[in-house]
Amino acid sequence: MYRLYQMQDSGNCYKVRLLLNQLQIPCECIEIDILSGESRTDTFLEKNSNGRVPTLQLDEQTYLPESNAILWYLAEETPFLPQDKLARARVLQWMFFEQYSHEPFIATSRFWISILQQEDNFADQIAAKRSGGEAALGVMNRHLQDNDYFAANQYTIADIALYAYTHVAEEGNFQLAPYPAITTWLTRVQSQSWHIGLLDPIA
Repeated sequence: MYRLYQMQDSGNCYKVRLLLNQLQIPCECIEIDILSGESRTDTFLEKNSNGRVPTLQLDEQTYLPESNAILWYLAEETPFLPQDKLARARVLQWMFFEQYSHEPFIATSRFWISILQQEDNFADQIAAKRSGGEAALGVMNRHLQDNDYFAANQYTIADIALYAYTHVAEEGNFQLAPYPAITTWLTRVQSQSWHIGLLDPIA
């Protein structure tokens, strides 16, 4: 059985749990308190030298870090990852977008505001993240005006990657009401079989 080293309210960890649940793959979840430094201990660094969660243990000696790499590994040969060459590249396109143009703004703001609960202490940094986060939401909204999903005309791990932090964007003070195509897409994602919420365990 897989073991997932995670923090429950992390969107990056949620991505992995959501896909595992939708694939109906059993997994043991092990909570790592990153705020108290548990991901920086020698024991954990032997599993992931970058000292981050999520990290998926595949067998007794093999560990796979990075949420989107884990999604790709789990999705191979499933409906969550298309076989067509260009469609697969489109999935990667949006997963790279999530990591470089979305997560650094929306997820980071949420972390400071809702996880650390230090909005006042990070006020300048949060303000600096505003335009980048709104730009990412704008790109997503424009795409979703003409598409139900992000790649291959179907629900894929690209949607899972982007859903994780978008659906809690308001916890980082990003309002979603100005992006109606996104809010419709959020409902569409939530209607998928075996969907679970951010704080739900794997069923």
